[in-house]
Amino acid sequence: MSIDSQFSGNPSHDPPAANPATLSGTFASLFPLGVAAAELRTPGDASLLLPAEAQSMCNAVPKRIQEFAAGRLCARRALAEFGVADFPIRVARDRQPVWPGFLVGSITHTAGICAAVVAERARLIALGVDTEVVGAVKADLWPTICVSAETAWLDTLDPVQRAAAVTLIFSAKEAFYKCQYPLVGEWLNFHDLRVTPLDWGGAHGAFAVEATRPIALFDLAPSAVLGSYRFHEGFVSAGVSLLPIGAA
Repeated sequence: MSIDSQFSGNPSHDPPAANPATLSGTFASLFPLGVAAAELRTPGDASLLLPAEAQSMCNAVPKRIQEFAAGRLCARRALAEFGVADFPIRVARDRQPVWPGFLVGSITHTAGICAAVVAERARLIALGVDTEVVGAVKADLWPTICVSAETAWLDTLDPVQRAAAVTLIFSAKEAFYKCQYPLVGEWLNFHDLRVTPLDWGGAHGAFAVEATRPIALFDLAPSAVLGSYRFHEGFVSAGVSLLPIGAA
């Protein structure tokens, strides 16, 4: 199939196909009340992209187009909860999704699942979501992801738990990055952050993210930013959000 044919869509006399993304309690549970979340478990249908969205993918390979389409479909389903319909989620110069001005959002995709979360900017000034396949982070990569304190924690765990734990660390750092970047525009490395699970052992819980060097976001936030995680269906998902400055 050619890339162009994926954007052909339905003939003009046919009604547009329904958005297959559905609201997600799993992803909404990672955030405070008021965050809308949607997910999709199948490849994204490129014919459902809005024209302004499709323009961003004209030179992409089919797999990337499907991932992009899935993310946009999830995002538009979440936007609908705020009364926003047919809003093209364009790609900014730095490759970030461009949300309506009064909203903030984040998108994640990995093998078998895609999700998007959206909130009113008056409630949250930023949020980030990430999902990973448990065990997908191979052991040879652990030193590039974990700082010494995280490695020391991993060493206290039963070997069968370590793959899940390091996947959580990876996902939590990705979610934090997605949360902070739209606010301060800072590029981060994995070793710039330290993740501490606060209640390890269950299917869901909380974690703290601290900086190992001066990071711009912590001029706007406490010295540790809290997030939530959930293990589900072979995935681990993490969410990080920030309240407006001065909010309790």
